[in-house]
Formats: sequence, C-alpha cells, structure tokens
Amino acid sequence: MIRNTRWLAFALATASLPSFAAGNADAGRVKANTCMGCHGIPNYNNVYPTYRVPKLGGQSEGLIVSALKAYKSGERVHKTMRAQTANLSDQDMADIAAYLAHASPHPGGKSGEGANSELEKAAACIACHGPNGAKPTLPDAAVLAGQYNNYLKQALHDYQSGARKNAVMAAQVKSLSKTDIQELAKYFSAQESPLYTPSVATAKK
Repeated sequence: MIRNTRWLAFALATASLPSFAAGNADAGRVKANTCMGCHGIPNYNNVYPTYRVPKLGGQSEGLIVSALKAYKSGERVHKTMRAQTANLSDQDMADIAAYLAHASPHPGGKSGEGANSELEKAAACIACHGPNGAKPTLPDAAVLAGQYNNYLKQALHDYQSGARKNAVMAAQVKSLSKTDIQELAKYFSAQESPLYTPSVATAKK
C-alpha cells in the first residue's frame, strides 16, 4: 500500500514540472533584505498561529520560487507573505531564491541533529522529499530534514485544511490524524539536515 501511494505521489508531482528563471544571488541579496527580518533570525516565531519561521538556507532555489509564487497567488494563505510577494516579478523571486538558498549560515542557527529511528508513516514522503526528507527528488520539493518541528506541523495542518493548495500534498495528508502529524514532524525535524538559517553575510561562492 505504501509503495503504491509513493509512486502515485511521484507520478502526480512529475506530471508537470515547473520551470524557473535563472537567479542572480548578488541582486537577490538586496531584494531579500525584508525577508531577512524574519528568515535571517534563528528560532524566530510567526505570531499567529505560533510556529517558527522556516529555515531557507539549504533549500533548493526551485522550492523557494515555488513557495513565493504560491503566496503571491493565494495558494498558500499568509497575510504577511502575501503582502511581501504581491509586487515581486518572476525575476525578483529567482534572485531572492538564488541568494537565500546559498547564503552563508547564521552563526547562531542549528541544523537537525539526526535520529536513528525510522517511521513507517514517513515512507510515503520519500518519493518527493528523498530519504529521511534530506534530498528531494524534485526541483520544488522541500527539504524536510532538520526543519523546525512546529513549522512542519503547521504546514501539514495547512495542507489538510486547504490553507495551502497542492493536489499531491492534499492527497497525502487527507487521512493523517493529529498524532500522525505530530510523529511525522518530530521524525523529520530530528534528521541530519543541510538546512540552516541564512545570514546577512554575502552568499557562499
């Protein structure tokens, strides 16, 4: 059953892969100035609902662009992010993504510490997000490993409620219980991770 679900998710996700403009990290550093007010602070909390603002350093440029487009279109519901993305062009988004994905790590941030346990429920996530959620197989799939626990829970709840609109994720989370969501978030947040909070320092070469 898990295998069938995994391949269904992969087939749906790869049916129409998005294309992205080439980004300029130097231009993105200037354009991302406002973003760093939240995403450049380790453990920074979104006010309501309360959860930690996600780590973007180490995510793919494709994932960041896809998320920005979703906030701009309303596919993801978040008043602040909707306002921040309202006037961004595709090139602006590509430049911001190029900077945030490769910026130097913030000295006060931490990645996932790793866990030896495995979670059966996480098997269906592997097709898109990769083993342990650390190496996505799609250009706009998120790295889950080492992301903040409460951010992962909020994201899953949002996909389940429809606050985030994504056909593949909606199908995957439809039958998850509250306990399932807690276990998935706990599992992925504990995995060894390439994610980090980006610094305002120059992008890594």
